[in-house]
Amino acid sequence: MDLVEVIPERLHMLRFRIGQAYLWRDGADLTLIDAGHAESAAAIEDAIRSLGLRPERLERIVLTHCHRDHVGAAGELAARWGAQVLAHRLDAPVVRGERPVPEPVLLDWELPLYAHGLTVSEAPPTRVDRELSDGEVLAFGGGAVVVHSPGHTPGSIAVHLPAHGVLFTGDCVAGVGRVMLGVFNVDRAEAVASFHRLAGLSPSVACFGHGDPLTEDTAATLRAAAKATDAAATEAPEAPDAPDAPDAPDAGGSATAASGPPVTA
Repeated sequence: MDLVEVIPERLHMLRFRIGQAYLWRDGADLTLIDAGHAESAAAIEDAIRSLGLRPERLERIVLTHCHRDHVGAAGELAARWGAQVLAHRLDAPVVRGERPVPEPVLLDWELPLYAHGLTVSEAPPTRVDRELSDGEVLAFGGGAVVVHSPGHTPGSIAVHLPAHGVLFTGDCVAGVGRVMLGVFNVDRAEAVASFHRLAGLSPSVACFGHGDPLTEDTAATLRAAAKATDAAATEAPEAPDAPDAPDAPDAGGSATAASGPPVTA
C-alpha cells in the first residue's frame, strides 16, 4: 500500500493494489472515506501510526458505496477501534449482506476491465451503524455534506467538505489516465446526471475512488469532463493500466453481500 499526502496535515490517500481510501484528520480525530479490500486493515493501521496518529482515534468510516474494494476492511477496523460505519440507506442492506450487490450494465469495452476484478478479495458482510441520506452533514472536516450520487450503485454517495474545497467522488468519477465517468454502472444515465451534480460543486480538490486526486484546475476539469461524457455515450475511453483497473464479482457473475463487484472507475 502507498501512502500519499494530498493536503499537508489534513488528508492522505491510501492506495492499494486495486482502489484506494482516504484518511482525513481533524487534529487527532480521524475519518476514513472507504476502507480498501478485506486484507487491508493492518496496512491501514500501520499507515495511521506512521503519521504519528493513533488508530483508536478513528471516529468513523464513511463508505461511498457497497462494493468490496471500498467496504472490505471496514468491519475489522470498526471492531478493533470502535469507529462507526456509515453508508447510504440504499446501499446499507448490501453492505450488511442482506441483499445482493446490484449487477452493472456493462458496455462492450468494459468487459476486459471487469474481468480484472476477479483478482480482488471478497469482503465479509459488514455492520452499518448509521444510514445516510442526501444532504446530511457529518461532524468532520468543518461539516461534511453527503451528496447522493446514484448510478454506479443506487446508494452511491460523494462527500463534500465545503470549508476545505474537497470532494470525495467515490466511483461516480474516475481519474485513471484522465478524468472520466466511472465504469460498471447499474444506470449509466443516472451516473452521468450524478457526475454533472458533482461537477457543479466546483471543488478545489477532487479525490476519486480510482486514480490520482485532482488538485489543479479541478472545478474546470470536472465540468469539462462531465460535458464530454454527454457526447461520448458509448465510446471507449483510453484504457487504464491493469493495476488501476476496476474489479468484478465472482466468476459466476453472482454477487452477494459486500463481496460483489468492487466496480469503480
